[in-house]
Amino acid sequence: MKKTIFALSTLLALATSCKKEVNPFLITDHNVGLITDSTQVKDLDVIFAKDSVVKPIAGDEFTGTFNSIEVYEKGGNHLLSITPKQALDSTSLISSIKFKDSRFKTEKGINSLSTFGDIENNYEITKIQNSFKSASVSVKGSPLMFLFDKNDLPAEFRFDMRKTIEPVNIPDQAKIKHFMIGW
Repeated sequence: MKKTIFALSTLLALATSCKKEVNPFLITDHNVGLITDSTQVKDLDVIFAKDSVVKPIAGDEFTGTFNSIEVYEKGGNHLLSITPKQALDSTSLISSIKFKDSRFKTEKGINSLSTFGDIENNYEITKIQNSFKSASVSVKGSPLMFLFDKNDLPAEFRFDMRKTIEPVNIPDQAKIKHFMIGW
C-alpha cells in the first residue's frame, strides 16, 4: 500500500513538473498568450493581473465607437487593444485583438514591426481589401489581418477605393500600420 501511494505521488510530481509554460507573447490562430478565442471579458483581469486593464465606462456604448479594452504594462507600455463582441458585457467573448507591442509574434515570427515582404514570405495572401486609408491583407487559413497605409502604395491606389490591389502593388518594405486577429 505504501509503495502504491509513493508511486502515485511520484507520478503526480513528475506530471505537474513537466507543465509547459505559455509564452505570453505568442500569437496562434486560437490564442494570444493566455487569451483564447473562448475567453470572456471578465477573465481579462485575471489574465493581466500584473498589468493595467482599462475598460470603457457605462454610457460609452452609444458613442458609436467599438468600446475597446486597453491593456498596459505597469511601466506604461501599451500592449493590446481588445474589442469584445458585446460592449460592456462581462460575459462577452473577444471579437478582435490589435497588437500594440512588437513582442507579440506569430509562430512564424511576424510582429508589428514586420514588412509586407515578411508576410508574403511566410503566408499565402488570400485577399487584399481596399479601404479609405489602408489596404487590409488577409492570409490563408488564419484569422490574422494586417493593415498597410495607402501612402506606402503607388499613387494610383491611394485615392481610388474601387481599384483592386494585388500583392505586387504593395512594396515589400511597406511597414505594417496595424496588426490584429479576429475571432
